[in-house]
Amino acid sequence: MTANILFSARPELWPVYQPLMTQYLTNAGVAFQLGTKFEPDQVDYVVYAPNSGLRDFAPYTRLKAVLSLWAGIESIVENDTLTVPLARMVDHGLTQGMTEWVVGHVLRYHLGMDRHITVQDGVWAPDPPPLASDRTVCILGLGALGEAAARALSALNFNVTGWSRSAKAIPGVTCFHGEDRLRAALTQAEIAVLLLPDTPATENTLNAETLSLMPKGAHIINPGRGPLIDDQALLAALDTGQIGHATLDVFRVEPLPASHPYWTHPNVTVTPHIASETRPVTSAQVICENIRRGEAGEPFLHLVDREMGY
Repeated sequence: MTANILFSARPELWPVYQPLMTQYLTNAGVAFQLGTKFEPDQVDYVVYAPNSGLRDFAPYTRLKAVLSLWAGIESIVENDTLTVPLARMVDHGLTQGMTEWVVGHVLRYHLGMDRHITVQDGVWAPDPPPLASDRTVCILGLGALGEAAARALSALNFNVTGWSRSAKAIPGVTCFHGEDRLRAALTQAEIAVLLLPDTPATENTLNAETLSLMPKGAHIINPGRGPLIDDQALLAALDTGQIGHATLDVFRVEPLPASHPYWTHPNVTVTPHIASETRPVTSAQVICENIRRGEAGEPFLHLVDREMGY
């Protein structure tokens, strides 16, 4: 039987994904029709971006799965009309990009690069950093992205800890889990990297109380989700020096409004949601593998747990 695959994403992505998916599905031996328009009751799979405009899945009575092009699925996971399996994007290209960005900014803080780049005052003042093994980096969120970043930092001999809501085990990483262990993780975190999903349970994970637990002068790196941080609490902690600096790539409102105090705060680095991006070449492979699996009766990869929200 031929699988009808609806591509529901921004129009400019269609000419990018269409030839890639055609190649991968053909190579996999899948009989398919791929397009941007089908009668809803004839669709087997929806390749989906949350900004595509598709919200009502009820008419898609033949649907086998919705395959998201985005890693973040918070805008769709509670859609009551979506009752079929939902797979989020776990793309090795996205993972590699995120790992590179995180490692780069951790090293920037660890080595004190900002000081040597921005201060050229003619004063010879040697102040070497500690070795990586004497610096504790805490990864909040140990999903695919968090685990990859943790492994990369551990390979550089950082003292890596991690926290997640459920138990995880990663070689070379001290793993904490559960709400009661978040405090233990943060009290050691000289550098904290946020890679948690955006759910009601993770909103404001960093707030006035949890920020106060961190070592004075600690650094924050957030390439995860904007709502993970209470913005006013972070600004206050930056003003008192409790937090030394924050590098923020994601925000509650994007683009970040020009009037937002993050832009002008001397101890904040704003990057415009560039920590990582879905690469069509690799993400199309992930999508097509799930379609192949669906047609072969095999389990889908990267399915979302609706109760957990990710």
